[in-house]
Amino acid sequence: MKIIVLTAVVWLCCAINASSQTVTSLKGKVVDATSEKNLKGAIIKIKNTSIFGETNLNGEFNIEKIPIGSQIVQITFEGFSSQKIPITCIENKTYDLGTVFLYPSISELQETSIISLSDDDLLDDGDRSSDYIAGLFQSSKDTYLKAAAFNFGQAWFKVRGYDSSYGTISINGIEMNKLYDGRPQWSDWGGLNDAFRNQDFTNGLAPSEITFGGILGTTNFSTRASDYQKVSKVSLSATNKSYTGRVMATYATGLNKNNWAFVISGSRRIANEGYLEGTSYNAWAGFLAVEKKLNNNHSLNLTAFVAPNRRGKSSPNTQEVYDLKGYKYNSYWGEQEGEKRNSRMKEILEPVVMLSHFYTKENTSLKTTVAYQFGHIGNSRLGYFNAPNPDPTYWKYLPSSYLRFDDNLDYANAYLAEQEFLENGQLNWSELYEVNANNGNSLYYLYEDRVDDTQITFNSIYNSTLSKNINLNAGVSFRNLTSENYGNMLDLLGGNGFVDLDQYAEGNEQQNDLNNPNRVVGINDKFQYNYNIKSSVASAFAQLQFTKRKLDYFVGLNFKATNYQRDGLYQNGTYSTNSFGKSEKLSFSDFSVKSGFTYKFTGRHLVTMNGAFISNAPTIRTAFSNSRVNNNITPDLTSEKIMTGDISYIFRSSKFQSRITAYYTKFNDAIETSFFFAEGLLGDQADFVNEIITGVDKKNIGAELSFEYQVTSSIKLLGAGGFGQFTYDNNPQLYLQSESFTDEDSNFGTAYLKDYRISGTPQRAYSLGFEYRDPNFWWFQASTNFLSNNYLDISPLLRTDNFYTDSDGVPFVDDETGVEVTQEQVNSLLAQEKFDDAFLVNLVGGKSWLINHNYAGFFLGINNVLGELFKTGGFEQSRNANYPELKQDKQLNKPIFGPKYWYGNNTSFYLNLYVRF
Repeated sequence: MKIIVLTAVVWLCCAINASSQTVTSLKGKVVDATSEKNLKGAIIKIKNTSIFGETNLNGEFNIEKIPIGSQIVQITFEGFSSQKIPITCIENKTYDLGTVFLYPSISELQETSIISLSDDDLLDDGDRSSDYIAGLFQSSKDTYLKAAAFNFGQAWFKVRGYDSSYGTISINGIEMNKLYDGRPQWSDWGGLNDAFRNQDFTNGLAPSEITFGGILGTTNFSTRASDYQKVSKVSLSATNKSYTGRVMATYATGLNKNNWAFVISGSRRIANEGYLEGTSYNAWAGFLAVEKKLNNNHSLNLTAFVAPNRRGKSSPNTQEVYDLKGYKYNSYWGEQEGEKRNSRMKEILEPVVMLSHFYTKENTSLKTTVAYQFGHIGNSRLGYFNAPNPDPTYWKYLPSSYLRFDDNLDYANAYLAEQEFLENGQLNWSELYEVNANNGNSLYYLYEDRVDDTQITFNSIYNSTLSKNINLNAGVSFRNLTSENYGNMLDLLGGNGFVDLDQYAEGNEQQNDLNNPNRVVGINDKFQYNYNIKSSVASAFAQLQFTKRKLDYFVGLNFKATNYQRDGLYQNGTYSTNSFGKSEKLSFSDFSVKSGFTYKFTGRHLVTMNGAFISNAPTIRTAFSNSRVNNNITPDLTSEKIMTGDISYIFRSSKFQSRITAYYTKFNDAIETSFFFAEGLLGDQADFVNEIITGVDKKNIGAELSFEYQVTSSIKLLGAGGFGQFTYDNNPQLYLQSESFTDEDSNFGTAYLKDYRISGTPQRAYSLGFEYRDPNFWWFQASTNFLSNNYLDISPLLRTDNFYTDSDGVPFVDDETGVEVTQEQVNSLLAQEKFDDAFLVNLVGGKSWLINHNYAGFFLGINNVLGELFKTGGFEQSRNANYPELKQDKQLNKPIFGPKYWYGNNTSFYLNLYVRF
């Protein structure tokens, strides 16, 4: 027994001694083999142990206390093939792996080819679009943001309720958000997926090395030619969305022995008719990048791209119209000589040329880019003067117009109107031509709202590793924009000319240009309005990032100076004293700050917290109250202020990863504008008006949850959820401008918006699915998605005192009760519509083959497999602007001026075939 005990003690001591023998550390660096970019967040795990770490901002890692002997180091990063490296650890030695290259996985190579970088929703009103969520978040590795892009996006979902103008999109550091409205114009590089696949994304307030960024996050596309892997690739796509077919080809040389690199890419997208009726699509795209490496420190890169596209828009409709004509109905088109002709076409042609200089030396880099963008955007529509409205859905042409009054129900004409709308119900181009031919001059005409922009941008970004734990990011930029805006006559529709007059005015006020009264307009002539906008924006940011063993933190500052000035080229008859010549010069100075930290309790448990104060100057759109016809400045004009913060708990293990986040955002002093025709103003007045609400406060609060669980090496469970509440948080001021209102009576007072829900997005969204990836390079993913709390966009005008008071200021008398209208009756009539919940099932999968070092494969995605019908958006019409008129309309079985809606697509698919060699 003594011998046994002694032996056991000896073995135990040996075991303890062996377990205490450790190598000092394991270090190395992980980079993308294709672009040679540092990979932050790569997981470094010692197999069969609980020891693991991750790479820092520079792709570096250093792990201590690793057992001696033979070990397997496993390096993983989502979207890349993992590496397993055998090492032999020797006591008290540092093992340096050097630089480890990770290659994109074959499924990643496949999936990056499928996102369409162009607006897929062909809507009339850009304010209510999906804001290109898929493009913004496609490079994210987060499960929740992927769900937002690929699953929730079909219902116009907006992350945290933020508009796309709150996210910064840049190419080589050049900001691509438009100065007009702050939103990126994705169509400028649509169809160039391969060329724009190298991108860096930071979520929300997280620090970016490129720019200060916005609260929605930042995406920077790099088109440096040497970043592209040497490749030749051709792909074909078929879909039933905005376009039906696409062909795309890309060739990249990589950096050759003469230190040159070239990338050429091009595509063609087309549809005679997209998902919705009359929505044709015709787009080309071309891309060229050339880089010359001058020496080890300096390199020059030239990038040029253009994506001309022309597409048909679709109309929002009342429920009465959808019930009669179906959910693919579009009122904007009609047949002409056997072909469908859409009156509302959007045409974009804005080429971009960039020249970048790269300087790198040891721990410092400087990237400077100069960009020049020019071209035009045109949005066509029908115009008419002293003639019947050509819109087939005009209220007087619908059956409901004959059932408007209880004491005069005209069922006979209602039936005839219904049959006429069912049989025809589209634009009658032949009739328009006939009216013009009989009249001589054009009463009907086709024109476009035209914008010709010329912009020069300079940007310089400096990054330096000040020490092992401190990184400095700084940058300066300057943008100078000249924007020409005018009405452009496209087609006189068989007439001899059009007299440039405003049909909503009288006398001299009818003259759109008093300097050229009664001017007869021909094709390609400017008319209606004509003005230039000069704008410049100068900004600078600086950011420090600190990385320590337990704590990472950062602080960033940003300063921006913005200037606008309008120069009117027409003297408008209604605004004869303040439309011609230069306006007051508007200047805004905005300072922003953000900060955050990540605390690592262990490698598995992390907490992050971010906060920011951001000041945004008004956009061109909101700075001028009605820039088409006058120099008026929006009342109470000031910068928008945003206070926001979020806190997240993150858990990561080899099989399970999750994130839960709570956020709060308060918007102050926002401005909203819109144009519409209203009746019941100041009692019984009717007019086409420009509505402005100023000092708008909003509050967005909510939580996000995401998780991934690797059930087996092939099967993964995926879950995501967003729970939000987005509301107006005050009662702002409302102003109207039109021919009928002077500056003195344009203030309609308070708009009672507080606690109404913000529209344009489901405020709650949940996704649950699974993914199977076979070792033989085929994969499949299925998801179920539930979206709720989507609301109708309310009319601020209906929520002013004007709505329930007559022109004498006394409240209206209710025709049923015989007494004055009460606040309870008003609230009941103005209750905000909540859309029905949507349940969407999506399937996606693909297969790849590796043949003699070449890749071939396909991808197939099917959205809304069950074909569920659901509303994606809509808005109240402001035409009935007082209580009696709106109550009468809502009491009808089919309201004449009921809300207009958009509906989501039925079952849709996207098939992509590619060869990569």
